[in-house]
Amino acid sequence: MRLSSKIKNLKFKIILLSFIFYSLPFSAYAQKIPSSKDLVIKAWDAHGKRDIENTFKYTQECIELYSEVVDREAKLLKDFPKTSEIEKYQTYNDVAVCYFIQAESYMRQADYQKAKEIFNLIIEKYPFSQAWDPRGWYWKIAEVSKESIKKIDEEILGPKEEPKEEPKERIKTRVKLKDTGTQDLVDYKRYGRFLNLGTRDYRYEILDQEGLSKAVGEGIWPNTTSVRKNPEFKRVEKEGRLKQSHWDLLNSEDLEAAFFKWALYPEPKGVSQFYIGLILERSGLIRHALKAYYSVLIHFPDSYGWTYWHTPWYVGQSALSRIIFLLRRHPELGLKLMDARIKVIGGFDNDLKNDIFIVNPGRIVEVKETKKEKDEELRIEKKIGKGKVRLVQYEDKSWQLLVDDTPYIIKGITYAPTRVGQSPDEGTLGNWMEEDFNNNARVDGPYDSFVDRNRNNIQDEDEKAIGDFQLMKEMGVNTIRIYHHPHKVNKKLLRDLYENYGIRVIMGDFLGKYALGSKASWYEGTDYNNKRHRRNMIKSITEMVLEHRDEPYLLFWLLGNENVYGVACNADKDPDSFFKFANLAARWIKHLDKDHPVAICSGDLLFFDRFAKYCSDIDIFGTNSYRGESGFGYLWQAIKDEKDTPVFITEYGCPAYAEGRPIEEAELLQAEYHRNSWEDIEYNMVGGGGCRNSIGGVIFEFLDEWWKAYESSKHDYKPLWAGPFPDGFMHEEWLGVCSQGDGLLSPFLRQLRKSYFIYKEIWGGEKR
Repeated sequence: MRLSSKIKNLKFKIILLSFIFYSLPFSAYAQKIPSSKDLVIKAWDAHGKRDIENTFKYTQECIELYSEVVDREAKLLKDFPKTSEIEKYQTYNDVAVCYFIQAESYMRQADYQKAKEIFNLIIEKYPFSQAWDPRGWYWKIAEVSKESIKKIDEEILGPKEEPKEEPKERIKTRVKLKDTGTQDLVDYKRYGRFLNLGTRDYRYEILDQEGLSKAVGEGIWPNTTSVRKNPEFKRVEKEGRLKQSHWDLLNSEDLEAAFFKWALYPEPKGVSQFYIGLILERSGLIRHALKAYYSVLIHFPDSYGWTYWHTPWYVGQSALSRIIFLLRRHPELGLKLMDARIKVIGGFDNDLKNDIFIVNPGRIVEVKETKKEKDEELRIEKKIGKGKVRLVQYEDKSWQLLVDDTPYIIKGITYAPTRVGQSPDEGTLGNWMEEDFNNNARVDGPYDSFVDRNRNNIQDEDEKAIGDFQLMKEMGVNTIRIYHHPHKVNKKLLRDLYENYGIRVIMGDFLGKYALGSKASWYEGTDYNNKRHRRNMIKSITEMVLEHRDEPYLLFWLLGNENVYGVACNADKDPDSFFKFANLAARWIKHLDKDHPVAICSGDLLFFDRFAKYCSDIDIFGTNSYRGESGFGYLWQAIKDEKDTPVFITEYGCPAYAEGRPIEEAELLQAEYHRNSWEDIEYNMVGGGGCRNSIGGVIFEFLDEWWKAYESSKHDYKPLWAGPFPDGFMHEEWLGVCSQGDGLLSPFLRQLRKSYFIYKEIWGGEKR
């Protein structure tokens, strides 16, 4: 018995030891195996430092550790995953990135054959791989590999003659309605009843669906039958024009097909009604478009969609803003939207579960034209600041910026002229404030640029140097926005900008974005709870204020650059700590300088409730916002509902390129986008009909930057992310109101786009 007991005990010990051996040591061993993500970070860092040995060490380690697993995963992928699912394929993407880094390194070493072999391997084995760009989007690794092979072939063999493609037929149509409805201005009370107006329990109960369907007409909810009865529908279907996806058709010129597709495609009703409204609007059917938008307010005010970034898009608020825009743009309709409000409590984060909708769809009413009464002088109710630049709020709750007691509207632009071929990705981006490539002892962009009026990419005899400072003055610009790091600021240049061209400067500190100011490494990222990072950022801010506070060109201070989106900082993960620190920084600036206000540059309205809660010492809320062709939508009202503060748009713009459109037409679309954006900014200023919390805006940008889509010597057409732009995508290399032509005379040549002349008209720029 005792022997048997010993054997049992021995067996138990063996099992126990086996468990310890296979669990604890394996766990400890597993912890020593670096993740594919960590290896990619180290590889990029080594590649950036041109450390070839460690570049291949880390990339090869990742490939050897994870390729077998990845090859199994690759067989499951038949297409690019949705944006929300990309992280599921992290390892697959990381291995592809490691191969890409190796190929890029071989290119640097002029081993073009080896580089091409690896690029081809990526194209063959990892066709659906994607990598995250810290600037805020995913890029397709195989696609960029193809571009790199093309570049190699051109460098070694010289340019090849591309096969000429036959131009695609442009199908341009407009919607032709068969059933416009029995009422232009639908009286919803006749067909149902409104319950719980202005509360979280709002709903509209339809009592006469047949009557309402007849009243609203074709394509407007709940009329789901009239579309198929339209004789044009059968023709369009027979011609095969409905085979494209509804999203592709939305951004096409075939509005007829787009209307039928969206009216019949099973998207959520609020989303489909909004886009039906947009298609009708583009067809010039404004009254019917208004019906579509208003149906969203009535039936689907709490509907939502998802952006490219997988953030919520509140369709009801967008539809409401679109109605206001159309009624403002078309006063001949004699209509006004009264009492409409859709407030989303909890709507400043990406979590739909905490959202509460307070809804009143209001009513669209006919109004008689009335003479505008002369504005009476308003009494100042509140003052912020005691220096030469300050803010005031009047008795009607409108805000205004004053400089030397004179109203100042920010007519701003981002100015960072970049020579074609320079790129921060390669560490070759220069300092525009010092560059003098023609060696004439003058800074190039500000003083030596010329206008290529006939767009022949040559400097003709009558095209003398004029300089960007003069061009901006003639455009009507009164403000540029710059940062005091990472490049040295040329104060003499900025003094001249102000003294001779009348343009002031919003001076910024990145506040740890891109790890600037915090002295964190890029991959470590700024941590707003890290004492060392915080000390470094306060030191950076102090240096900025002490250097520029007494300069005549200074308008005010700006903290950050959409830090809430992350990118080498943790403001997206810990917004409370970020905004608390931002407020601390603002308080410190005011201790050092009492003459100039402090603003923040955020990312749209993400975490705006945290700003409202923690940032009592920040005087102005600034935000980078790209909301589409009609302006900034519900942004002004959402801010006003949460915090009574002055607002300016720190960045907005539109590409001058659109897939499938001639350049001339794309420039017109860009110009119209800019006109609408500024009208919205102006409408919400003091004396306007909107929220009256706007104090101006900053265009992005003056000049195209060619490095944004990676190949810095090529003006790239590739879309970087989906958004509300003419062809549905952002083309970041085409945002300038001026282009650099074919790039051969960069940094001197300027071709002025139609958007430049739009601002010259509405901003009242100086005439030559």
